[in-house]
Amino acid sequence: MTPELKLLIWSAVLTFVQMLVAVMGAQLQVGLPALAGNRENLPPLTGWAERARRAHLNMLENLVLFAILVLVAQVAGKTNSMTLLGCQLFFWARVAQALIHVAGIPWLRTLAWVVSVIGLLILLLQVI
Repeated sequence: MTPELKLLIWSAVLTFVQMLVAVMGAQLQVGLPALAGNRENLPPLTGWAERARRAHLNMLENLVLFAILVLVAQVAGKTNSMTLLGCQLFFWARVAQALIHVAGIPWLRTLAWVVSVIGLLILLLQVI
């Protein structure tokens, strides 16, 4: 398995962990019965629980792009040191972004997101 595919798998693991953190925060704020129900009229989440939910949703949006680019690079036989760099930038920036987002540090969160986008752009430039 190539390093790019391994980083794709680790990105999926990160997304799963973010989901668990978001669910944990929601459960602490609204309770398990409300989450197990049909979720109508749930009160809005606040604080770190809401930030964890938003971080998870943001990761889902970005994971789709990352997966497409990694898989196209694999199928097209275009993996190289630059695709690996793009994958590493994406993954580690997303780890940082998740932690920073939940901690509530706005500008640093944005910086981490920008680094992850640079990783996506590096991948894109290798496959087009």
